[in-house]
Amino acid sequence: SVLPSPAPPGLPDRFRMFRSCEWEVLERSLNILQASDFYWGPLSVGEAHAKLQREPVGTYLVRDSSQGNCLFSLSVRMPAGPVSLRISFQEGYFRLKNWFSDCVVRLLELVVAGTRNNPLHFDEMGGTPLV
Repeated sequence: SVLPSPAPPGLPDRFRMFRSCEWEVLERSLNILQASDFYWGPLSVGEAHAKLQREPVGTYLVRDSSQGNCLFSLSVRMPAGPVSLRISFQEGYFRLKNWFSDCVVRLLELVVAGTRNNPLHFDEMGGTPLV
């Protein structure tokens, strides 16, 4: 499930310098992400985890990453509690583990579809797989 909230309009101004082709990918992806029900914008990890703690396992949201080298974080309610995973942006692609796409929303769609049969394991989650 998704924890919905409207994200603030406009593009964040905290991003590093991008090449023109990267900025086009980022801007398009941000517009799609901001129209989604699960983008919360500049939400801290503590605030994200507090919101997810009250939600069913599997509920997730995307927020701006507090790490300077990442643009977004995926926060997910796992059985042991919420965890946050960084979504990186390199060479025009958003990446989460071995998955990648030129759109954050499409990346999440790929991860959701792919983890149904092949759960992902992240160090941040201990032994609990992301399904």
